[in-house]
Amino acid sequence: MADKLIIFDTTLRDGEQSPGASMTRDEKLRIARQLERLKVDVIEAGFAASSNGDFEAVQLIANTIKDSTVCSLSRANDRDISRAAEALKGANNPRIHTFIATSALHMEKKLRMTPDQVFEQAKQSVRFARNMVSDIEFSPEDGYRSDMDFLCRVIEAVIAEGASTINVPDTVGYAIPELYGEFIKTLRERIPNSDKAIWSVHCHNDLGMAVANSLAGVKIGGARQVECTINGLGERAGNCSLEEIVMAVKTRKDYFGLEMGIDARHILAASRMVSQTTGFVVQPNKAVVGANAFAHASGIHQDGVLKARDTYEIMRAEDVGWTANKIVLGKLSGRNAFKQRLQELGVQMESESEVNAAFARFKELADRKSEIFDEDILALVSEENVTHDKEQFAFVSLSQHSETGERPHASIVFTVAGLEVKGSSEGNGPVDASLKAIEAHVKSGAEMVLYSVNAISGSTESQGEVTVRLQNSGRVVNGVGSDPDIVVASAKAYLSALNKLQSKADRVAAQG
Repeated sequence: MADKLIIFDTTLRDGEQSPGASMTRDEKLRIARQLERLKVDVIEAGFAASSNGDFEAVQLIANTIKDSTVCSLSRANDRDISRAAEALKGANNPRIHTFIATSALHMEKKLRMTPDQVFEQAKQSVRFARNMVSDIEFSPEDGYRSDMDFLCRVIEAVIAEGASTINVPDTVGYAIPELYGEFIKTLRERIPNSDKAIWSVHCHNDLGMAVANSLAGVKIGGARQVECTINGLGERAGNCSLEEIVMAVKTRKDYFGLEMGIDARHILAASRMVSQTTGFVVQPNKAVVGANAFAHASGIHQDGVLKARDTYEIMRAEDVGWTANKIVLGKLSGRNAFKQRLQELGVQMESESEVNAAFARFKELADRKSEIFDEDILALVSEENVTHDKEQFAFVSLSQHSETGERPHASIVFTVAGLEVKGSSEGNGPVDASLKAIEAHVKSGAEMVLYSVNAISGSTESQGEVTVRLQNSGRVVNGVGSDPDIVVASAKAYLSALNKLQSKADRVAAQG
């Protein structure tokens, strides 16, 4: 394994801990399938013991994914581990990832346990898990801020009990690259049986160094697994970004000298799917997957790229799924061409009925927009997936009037449990009026904490993608809607968020 870097994706577990980023079971499965197409080595599907919903999601993914290892997180106790093992029964390659805090601060303030108690519980939990599955990962939570001597004692013991992967988290994003790399190296040098396990890094981005810290853990520390998420999704400032790690190691193979199994051509499709599902928009200047990642505005840069791409581009856009292709549509555009384009974009439909539904939306959009770009296709397919689940609220139609000097007014028709209702309201603008028209009937009482608009492609014909974040009774949810009409997209996003508020799945936050 010395020359292979294992990519461990935790989008569905740690990424989901972002406020508002919780996903349904079917949404998790769709993303897991995309991660499998990306050839991710390990998919952390969730935290099976946290809720019935998470258990069912882990179980469904374990029964469906065949090529990637499917992992469930568990705290270091018998109940969590048993629940994880039960959820993973159908997996081809199951892994249990168990953790317990080892920093003095966490042991005293959070666990209220002595170091000796933590040591014994870590050992016993790995021993218990090892009797259920052969692949066990152990994480000392807040490992980077833990006492080195105590950490060495714990890790040596859990490896002796059968832990095959040791993950050292920088749980609060406190690390500096050189120091973190040396920290991992010192642990490996001091622990007598360190060669019996694969070493892993898990870095948070609170100081903006999650990717740099992870790469230092690999290069200096000798780690051979990186835990990361699509788009760097995660609580607070997020996690280490999968696309950045993968392309750094691929682009600088001369330096890292490592192989990976990742098929990078599916990165963009995965990024788009996660963004659309969670409502967390990718910033335009985000490395690898941002809209401007391969754009050149400077005249000098443009001239250089036209003469020789490698003057200013260190990787090819098409290597991560970007393409300059577009489909110019009319009413005669064919289903086969659409289906072929979906395949080229790495989108896999589960059935012909899903293809037909997506194609119908495609034709509807073609009637309203002269050119359909790849971004439009990915957006409408993602929206079809998101709205495929049974909904309490669904958009039907909207009319609004806005004129300088007059107060805007909107009327909207939408369904509630399948029955059409109509709402009307005035507002400060057409969007405000439309959302107030919905709320006047629904009376959710939710507070809007975010409203953002993102153009899916260039030009004034572009579809707008709107994200609405609502908060109610401690729950935070995101809703996403897309349409060439921003007001309609806003109404769709608001209804999408209301649907998520209807879901009462309990969650127990975990940190690894």
